[in-house]
Amino acid sequence: MQNKAGNKIRLGVFVTVGVLLFIIGIYFIGERQQMFTPTFEISATFKDIGGLQVGNNVRFSGINVGIIQDIEQVTDSTVKVGMQINESTRKFIKKNAKAVIGSDGLMGNKIVSIVPGPPGQGQVSNNDAIQSIQPVSIDEIMGSVKTTSNNLASITGDLSAIMKNIHQGKGTIGKLLMDSTMAQNVGQAMVNIKQGAGGFKQNMDAASHNILLRGYLKKKQKKAEEDKKNADENK
Repeated sequence: MQNKAGNKIRLGVFVTVGVLLFIIGIYFIGERQQMFTPTFEISATFKDIGGLQVGNNVRFSGINVGIIQDIEQVTDSTVKVGMQINESTRKFIKKNAKAVIGSDGLMGNKIVSIVPGPPGQGQVSNNDAIQSIQPVSIDEIMGSVKTTSNNLASITGDLSAIMKNIHQGKGTIGKLLMDSTMAQNVGQAMVNIKQGAGGFKQNMDAASHNILLRGYLKKKQKKAEEDKKNADENK
């Protein structure tokens, strides 16, 4: 008798725990599916949903406010996404809000983020359709990265060819940097220019001391001083 009573007690405890676990599981599942909170529905139309699935989260200002209720292919280029949103969030979502598809983290599930619009609009109504923002697809990003990589490789190849020609003494810059004869000629030309400038200065100094030119130079200097004086008086 005692064994039978003990077995019945253990069976009752097992059944009670199982029922409690079942109720708790139903509660959490229902809480996730918005079954026990007041909700309203809105929708948005996209050209590409990028793997979005029913049951994914809907966020507003970074907070989970609902779930994706249904996804419907409307035409060959548009997909309608229905969202079930907590009623408590309705007062914050205006009619000019926009929906955009994003990712929950770098490699997480797809989500829909509702972006607030400018103030001044009324709050959304049940079954309203809000505008959508088409996200940039991964394929477009990878295509852009590939194009940039190809351009960079082409530029690197061109620079390598230019540096090779310079090292081999080809072209004007290559000859200037690598050809010793041309470098010597350029150096000699600079020396000649410097010497010519020095000789010109010496000639001018000698001319200023020449008796025939001294009077002419003094007249030029006196005239320049008078012109400067007249200009100062006219001011």
